[in-house]
Amino acid sequence: MARSLARDILGIHFQNPVLVAAGTAGFGRELAGVMDMEKLGGLVTKAVSAEPRAGNPSPRVAEFPGGMLNSVGLANPGLRHVLADELPWLAANVQAARVLVNVVGFTEEEYATVIEGLEAAPGISAYEINLSCPNTSRGGIEFGADPDAVTRLITRCRGITRRPIFAKLSPVLPDIPAMALVARDAGADGVSLINTLPGYLADDAARPRLGQGNGGVSGPALLPIGVLATRRVHERLPDLAIIGVGGIRSAEDARQYLDAGAGLVAIGTAALADPHLPARVVRDLENHG
Repeated sequence: MARSLARDILGIHFQNPVLVAAGTAGFGRELAGVMDMEKLGGLVTKAVSAEPRAGNPSPRVAEFPGGMLNSVGLANPGLRHVLADELPWLAANVQAARVLVNVVGFTEEEYATVIEGLEAAPGISAYEINLSCPNTSRGGIEFGADPDAVTRLITRCRGITRRPIFAKLSPVLPDIPAMALVARDAGADGVSLINTLPGYLADDAARPRLGQGNGGVSGPALLPIGVLATRRVHERLPDLAIIGVGGIRSAEDARQYLDAGAGLVAIGTAALADPHLPARVVRDLENHG
């Protein structure tokens, strides 16, 4: 008999712990009829910024044996379009799976603008704050690399919303548990571990394989890095909610994160290659634990 995977995390009821990671299922509409989202625990939407973003020049994706290098550049239709078209579609078509909205910005004000705009939208269970964006008002350093910036940003977001906030952290931080503590003390309810690693690949002519040059590494190579980050944060902050993300291709990979202390897991690159995989992971977890 299949066992129940249902769980309540931060006051949100998830029918199972399996989510689709930000940027890999768009706003749900893109995979309608291909992926059965109603069998999942939830969906983390594509990034939402205050204004539309065209993203980085192509090519944006380069595969390699350990996964994928990507540089989409946070391309998205912007807050106004998301409110008018994407979120209403999600609210009408996705009931069982929970919706988490990934929020991006290049100033603290932009993050606040996005969350303020989203507050009245129905069907949103939580926000995932992408801290890997460069802070343009402070020389381009990523928000997540600066504890003071994380404190200001999360504190500001916390003052706007009562919805749960997950801070998405970079794997290149020298002390991920310390930054998780900073985010928690500023008002974050949880963390997403981990974001992509920076990387670069060249073609046979020594030219960059991505139009932007460098990009973010995702896929199987991230699995042990994400599991270690999850374990370290959970050991230091056992009551902090964790979404484990990076390199998951099977129920066994998902169990690695769950055993390390994650309450939820998010599948990204593997779902791009096989949109049916997240539902199979749910089924395998139900059948085999």
